[in-house]
Amino acid sequence: MNDYQKQRFADNIIQTLYNTVSGKKIAFLGWAFKKDINDTRESAAIYVADYLLSEQAEITVYAPKVSAERIYADLDYLNTRSSEENRALVKVVNTAYEACNDAHAIAVLTEWDEFKHYDWAKIKEHMKKPAFVFDGRKLLNRKELEDLDFKYYAIGE
Repeated sequence: MNDYQKQRFADNIIQTLYNTVSGKKIAFLGWAFKKDINDTRESAAIYVADYLLSEQAEITVYAPKVSAERIYADLDYLNTRSSEENRALVKVVNTAYEACNDAHAIAVLTEWDEFKHYDWAKIKEHMKKPAFVFDGRKLLNRKELEDLDFKYYAIGE
Protein backbone atom coordinates (compact mmCIF):
# COMPACT_ATOMS: atom_id res chain seq x y z
CA MET A 1 0.00 0.00 0.00
CA ASN A 2 1.29 3.43 -0.85
CA ASP A 3 0.73 6.44 1.44
CA TYR A 4 -2.46 7.43 -0.37
CA GLN A 5 -3.90 3.92 -0.01
CA LYS A 6 -3.00 3.78 3.70
CA GLN A 7 -4.80 7.09 4.30
CA ARG A 8 -7.77 6.04 2.17
CA PHE A 9 -8.02 2.71 3.98
CA ALA A 10 -8.16 4.43 7.37
CA ASP A 11 -10.61 7.05 6.06
CA ASN A 12 -12.91 4.30 4.74
CA ILE A 13 -13.02 2.70 8.17
CA ILE A 14 -13.83 6.03 9.83
CA GLN A 15 -16.49 7.08 7.30
CA THR A 16 -18.19 3.69 7.32
CA LEU A 17 -18.35 3.62 11.13
CA TYR A 18 -20.69 6.64 11.31
CA ASN A 19 -17.87 9.12 10.56
CA THR A 20 -16.14 8.21 13.79
CA VAL A 21 -14.11 5.41 15.30
CA SER A 22 -13.95 7.05 18.71
CA GLY A 23 -14.40 4.31 21.29
CA LYS A 24 -14.76 1.66 18.58
CA LYS A 25 -12.71 -1.55 18.71
CA ILE A 26 -10.91 -2.34 15.47
CA ALA A 27 -9.30 -5.78 15.14
CA PHE A 28 -6.14 -5.77 13.05
CA LEU A 29 -5.28 -9.05 11.37
CA GLY A 30 -1.62 -8.79 10.46
CA TRP A 31 1.10 -6.27 11.16
CA ALA A 32 4.06 -7.46 9.04
CA PHE A 33 4.95 -5.91 5.70
CA LYS A 34 3.96 -9.14 3.92
CA LYS A 35 2.96 -12.70 4.76
CA ASP A 36 5.27 -15.34 6.19
CA ILE A 37 7.75 -12.86 7.68
CA ASN A 38 8.16 -10.81 10.84
CA ASP A 39 9.57 -7.74 9.05
CA THR A 40 7.44 -4.69 9.83
CA ARG A 41 9.46 -1.98 8.08
CA GLU A 42 7.09 0.34 6.22
CA SER A 43 4.13 -1.90 7.03
CA ALA A 44 0.79 -0.32 6.19
CA ALA A 45 -0.53 -1.50 9.56
CA ILE A 46 1.71 0.95 11.45
CA TYR A 47 0.36 4.00 9.65
CA VAL A 48 -3.27 2.86 9.52
CA ALA A 49 -3.12 2.15 13.27
CA ASP A 50 -1.52 5.52 13.99
CA TYR A 51 -4.23 7.35 12.06
CA LEU A 52 -7.06 5.41 13.70
CA LEU A 53 -5.53 5.91 17.15
CA SER A 54 -5.48 9.65 16.48
CA GLU A 55 -9.23 9.33 15.96
CA GLN A 56 -9.60 7.60 19.37
CA ALA A 57 -10.07 4.04 18.08
CA GLU A 58 -9.17 1.09 20.27
CA ILE A 59 -7.04 -1.43 18.38
CA THR A 60 -6.49 -5.10 19.07
CA VAL A 61 -3.81 -6.79 16.97
CA TYR A 62 -3.28 -10.40 16.02
CA ALA A 63 -0.04 -10.66 14.07
CA PRO A 64 1.48 -14.04 13.27
CA LYS A 65 5.26 -13.91 13.81
CA VAL A 66 5.34 -10.28 15.04
CA SER A 67 5.93 -9.73 18.76
CA ALA A 68 4.03 -7.28 20.91
CA GLU A 69 7.33 -5.53 21.63
CA ARG A 70 7.89 -4.95 17.88
CA ILE A 71 4.37 -3.59 17.41
CA TYR A 72 4.76 -1.14 20.30
CA ALA A 73 8.25 -0.15 19.10
CA ASP A 74 6.84 0.61 15.63
CA LEU A 75 4.19 2.89 17.12
CA ASP A 76 6.61 4.49 19.59
CA TYR A 77 9.00 5.29 16.74
CA LEU A 78 6.39 7.60 15.17
CA ASN A 79 6.36 9.80 18.31
CA THR A 80 2.66 10.53 17.82
CA ARG A 81 1.84 9.63 21.41
CA SER A 82 3.68 8.35 24.47
CA SER A 83 4.71 4.72 24.95
CA GLU A 84 2.21 4.55 27.80
CA GLU A 85 -0.61 5.76 25.56
CA ASN A 86 0.30 3.27 22.82
CA ARG A 87 0.22 0.42 25.33
CA ALA A 88 -3.10 1.62 26.74
CA LEU A 89 -4.77 1.97 23.34
CA VAL A 90 -3.34 -1.06 21.52
CA LYS A 91 -3.76 -4.60 22.77
CA VAL A 92 -1.78 -7.44 21.21
CA VAL A 93 -3.35 -10.91 21.46
CA ASN A 94 -2.43 -14.48 20.51
CA THR A 95 -5.36 -15.45 18.27
CA ALA A 96 -7.47 -13.83 15.60
CA TYR A 97 -10.62 -14.96 17.39
CA GLU A 98 -9.52 -13.10 20.52
CA ALA A 99 -8.71 -10.00 18.45
CA CYS A 100 -12.13 -10.02 16.79
CA ASN A 101 -14.15 -10.65 19.95
CA ASP A 102 -16.44 -7.63 20.56
CA ALA A 103 -14.86 -5.74 17.64
CA HIS A 104 -16.86 -3.28 15.58
CA ALA A 105 -14.66 -3.94 12.55
CA ILE A 106 -11.83 -6.10 11.26
CA ALA A 107 -8.98 -4.67 9.18
CA VAL A 108 -6.95 -7.22 7.19
CA LEU A 109 -3.51 -5.69 6.74
CA THR A 110 -1.26 -8.63 5.82
CA GLU A 111 -2.11 -11.40 3.38
CA TRP A 112 -1.58 -14.41 5.67
CA ASP A 113 -3.13 -17.54 4.14
CA GLU A 114 -4.50 -18.62 7.53
CA PHE A 115 -6.93 -15.69 7.48
CA LYS A 116 -8.78 -17.25 4.53
CA HIS A 117 -9.55 -20.41 6.48
CA TYR A 118 -11.08 -19.02 9.67
CA ASP A 119 -14.57 -19.85 10.86
CA TRP A 120 -15.99 -16.48 9.81
CA ALA A 121 -19.47 -17.37 11.08
CA LYS A 122 -18.00 -17.91 14.56
CA ILE A 123 -16.05 -14.63 14.31
CA LYS A 124 -19.18 -12.69 13.31
CA GLU A 125 -21.16 -14.23 16.16
CA HIS A 126 -18.81 -12.56 18.66
CA MET A 127 -18.57 -9.15 16.96
CA LYS A 128 -20.65 -6.00 17.41
CA LYS A 129 -23.37 -5.61 14.78
CA PRO A 130 -23.29 -4.58 12.04
CA ALA A 131 -19.98 -6.41 11.57
CA PHE A 132 -17.51 -4.76 9.18
CA VAL A 133 -14.53 -6.26 7.36
CA PHE A 134 -12.04 -3.95 5.64
CA ASP A 135 -9.84 -6.15 3.48
CA GLY A 136 -6.67 -4.23 2.69
CA ARG A 137 -5.25 -7.12 0.69
CA LYS A 138 -8.36 -8.39 -1.16
CA LEU A 139 -7.55 -11.70 0.48
CA LEU A 140 -10.89 -12.90 1.75
CA ASN A 141 -13.87 -14.38 -0.11
CA ARG A 142 -16.27 -11.46 -0.55
CA LYS A 143 -19.27 -13.68 -1.34
CA GLU A 144 -18.71 -15.90 1.70
CA LEU A 145 -18.50 -12.89 4.01
CA GLU A 146 -21.45 -11.08 2.47
CA ASP A 147 -23.52 -14.30 2.70
CA LEU A 148 -22.75 -14.22 6.44
CA ASP A 149 -24.05 -10.62 6.48
CA PHE A 150 -20.68 -8.95 6.99
CA LYS A 151 -20.36 -5.44 5.58
CA TYR A 152 -17.33 -6.11 3.36
CA TYR A 153 -15.05 -3.45 1.87
CA ALA A 154 -11.84 -4.02 -0.09
CA ILE A 155 -9.14 -1.42 -0.68
CA GLY A 156 -9.24 0.07 -4.16
CA GLU A 157 -13.00 -0.20 -4.57
